[in-house]
Amino acid sequence: MRIGVLTGGGDCPGLNAVIRGVVRKGVTVYGHEFVGFRDGWKGPLEGLTKPLGIQEVRGILPRGGTILGSSRTNLFKIENGVERVKENLAGLGVDALIAIGGEDTLGVATKLADLGVNVVGVPKTIDNDLNGTDYTFGFDTAVNIAMEAIDRLHTTAESHHRTLIVEVMGRHAGWIALHAGLAGGANVILLPERNFDVDQVATYVEKRFQHEYAPIVVVAEGAQPLEGQMVLQNQELDSFGHVRLGGIGQWLAEQLEAKTGKEARTVVLGHIQRGGTPTAFDRVLSTRFGLSAIDAVNEGDFGKMVALRGTDIVRIPLIEGTGELKTVPLERYTEAEVFFGS
Repeated sequence: MRIGVLTGGGDCPGLNAVIRGVVRKGVTVYGHEFVGFRDGWKGPLEGLTKPLGIQEVRGILPRGGTILGSSRTNLFKIENGVERVKENLAGLGVDALIAIGGEDTLGVATKLADLGVNVVGVPKTIDNDLNGTDYTFGFDTAVNIAMEAIDRLHTTAESHHRTLIVEVMGRHAGWIALHAGLAGGANVILLPERNFDVDQVATYVEKRFQHEYAPIVVVAEGAQPLEGQMVLQNQELDSFGHVRLGGIGQWLAEQLEAKTGKEARTVVLGHIQRGGTPTAFDRVLSTRFGLSAIDAVNEGDFGKMVALRGTDIVRIPLIEGTGELKTVPLERYTEAEVFFGS
C-alpha cells in the first residue's frame, strides 16, 4: 500500500514524532511505502511531495515543527479543490492518507472521508480543544513553556512592584491559560469561555498588592471583557474564516494601570509556546498516535481519528473530534478561582 502523510495548521511540538511512528511501523512491520505531502492540504492539492522513508525520519523525534511543512489551505474554498486532490492521489498511486492536524485540518479530512477518500486523522493542537480525546499532543509542551515563563516573571514582578499580564494562546478554549496559570501560581486567570469583569480583576490585583506580593494575570488571547469584543490584531480572515487575535493583554494592562495606579506590563508568549522540542509526555503520546494511525490504515479502518482515552489509544469517527470544540467546563474554572487575589 502507498500511503500519504501530511501535517496541517499551526506547527506543534510532536508532529515529527507522529510521522516517525507512522513510517517506522508502516515500513518495518507492514511493508508499506510512504509519500510525504508538503505544506498541509496544499501538498495533495498541488502534488507537492517529498520522500518519506526510514532514512528521512531518523533523528526527528526530539525536533519541533514538522519536516513536511504546514499551511492553512482549505480545499473547499478553492475551485475544483477536491477534484484536484483526488486526481493527484490517483496519479501518485496513493491508496490512503494520514492527516495530522487540528480542527480545520481534520475538518477537511472529515469531508473528504465522506466523499470516499481513504483518510485516517491524528489530532494535533496545543489548545487541547479537540473533542473525543483527553489530550492532544503539543498541549503539554505549550503549558510547560508558559509555566516556566510565569515562574520567571514572578521574580521581576516582585522586584518592581508591578502587575504582569501574560497573554497565552487560546482562541476559543482556555486550556493553556488554565493549566499554565494553575501550575505557575497566577493570581488571576482569564479564559474565552467566561467573559470577565475588569473591575473585579482590578480588585484581585489590589488585594494581591495588599499582601505585599506582585500579581500575575494569565489571559488567553480569546478572552473578552463583559459585553465586550475580542481584541483583534486586524480584520483579515484566513482560509478557514479565523480572525487574527492579539492585544487583549495590552488592553488589560492599560485598564489595570488606570484603575489601580500600579504599573502594569504585558508579556505575549505567542509562537514561543508552540516552538522547540516537545516534552517527554508529548513525544510518547505523538509516537503512540502514529503507531495507532498506521494500524488503522493497515486494517482499512478509514474515516477514523485516533484518540487518547485514559491511558488507552482508541479510534473514533472523525466527526466526533471535529464536530464541536472541547472547552473548559465551569467547574474547572471554579477550582482555579480559589486562588484569585490571594
